[in-house]
Amino acid sequence: MKDVGSADDTPGEPETQEPLASHKMLQRAEPIASGADVAPSAVPADTATSASNARTAREANRDDVWTEALDRQVDALFERMQGVRRYLHQHPEPSGEENETARYLHGLLETEGFEVRDLAEGRGLIVEPRGLPASVPRIAVRADIDALRIHDAKQTPYRSTRAGLMHACGHDAHAATVLGAISALRRAAGSGELPWPVAWRAIFQPAEETSEGARQMIAEGALEGVEAIVAAHVDPSRDVGRIGLRDGMLTAHCDAMQITVRGRGGHGARPHETIDPITAACQLVGTLYMFVPRSTDSQEAVVVSIGQIAGGHNANVIPEEVVLRGTLRTLRRDVRDRTIDHIRQLVRGMAETSRTDIDLQFHGGCEGVFNHPGMTRLVERVAGELLGGDHLDRIDRASMGSEDFSAYVNRVPGMMFRLGCRGPNTGGAPLHSPAFDIDERAMAIGAKLFARIVVHWCDPARDDQ
Repeated sequence: MKDVGSADDTPGEPETQEPLASHKMLQRAEPIASGADVAPSAVPADTATSASNARTAREANRDDVWTEALDRQVDALFERMQGVRRYLHQHPEPSGEENETARYLHGLLETEGFEVRDLAEGRGLIVEPRGLPASVPRIAVRADIDALRIHDAKQTPYRSTRAGLMHACGHDAHAATVLGAISALRRAAGSGELPWPVAWRAIFQPAEETSEGARQMIAEGALEGVEAIVAAHVDPSRDVGRIGLRDGMLTAHCDAMQITVRGRGGHGARPHETIDPITAACQLVGTLYMFVPRSTDSQEAVVVSIGQIAGGHNANVIPEEVVLRGTLRTLRRDVRDRTIDHIRQLVRGMAETSRTDIDLQFHGGCEGVFNHPGMTRLVERVAGELLGGDHLDRIDRASMGSEDFSAYVNRVPGMMFRLGCRGPNTGGAPLHSPAFDIDERAMAIGAKLFARIVVHWCDPARDDQ
């Protein structure tokens, strides 16, 4: 099969995922068809077993019907999903500037017949079936839509048309995948192919990369009426057709850190007349990198990284001020609190030693994503039915990356899984890389998973998640 991400831009046919024989994790109790005066214990064992087997077979056949219908709808929508992803890839917008992206998605979704509401100053959307009563509990499916300030180095027809901006974290694919899932649900519901009514909400969220979008969407009502939520993140370390699952902590707590070092500027020829903030800033970076790890239990995960140093305008002038920006990442709140206290202590020591004034601020971070056990079981069950258990990877350790999906799962049970997007010729470059791309067949798999998860969650006979 030709890789759909190849340079000639010829849409490839999605690799159809043959649904596996469905199985029910939870058996339903149904009354035995007998007279009211006959106790269940009076039914012969072999008859009861035969009836139970017959019910199980009926349930399996019923599940096969609607899952195959949903999968067919997703397959029929694949070229549309591919087109949406490539348009977004060509027209990226960074965090806080997603107005055109939101307008584009709004137009597509409204034309499709969905109820669409703008949030976050027109940079985010919530989408539902038309006529869904506000009182009905629903499950949400979330996609992020912002891009990164990275120059696209790919040579493909759908490479970014905007210098210094690209979708290097797969958010274009996330949006197209969710769009495909809800379109399949709408079409299957309209043709009577679903086994019961479904209630869902799609959240298209801005500003994930700055950890601001989820909080803003929630503040404006994105979770009103929502009782569960699910999301996926493309994963270039996994092949298409594989997903990664983890119960509990999936990503790290992340705190944004800004350190402002103020000294006394002067001529580069006479540093003795100055209080050099550059020297203090350089020493402080080394101090953080040396002493934070040495004071942390080696069994605990703590990462301090400085990603930006800004100071000075002239080669022969010692500046007045240097600004450092970075992040602190941890997996446990108590470790986080102790590390912040230690960083403050190191900053105070450097200020005293260097005679500078150093201001330390932590802000704009996000909590770690904690996958709810019940939601994880649901996703695992659905993924096993679609892909087979041997295509599910257990994620052994939490990632030190961050995700503001945590803002949702701190309020309602939720789960994020990793969606393999590496193909034989496309999709191997890491996230946040100038060469990042995906094998677009991953989107069809993600859309099928989302659509099936929604239907299973809405099962009126399901146990509490």
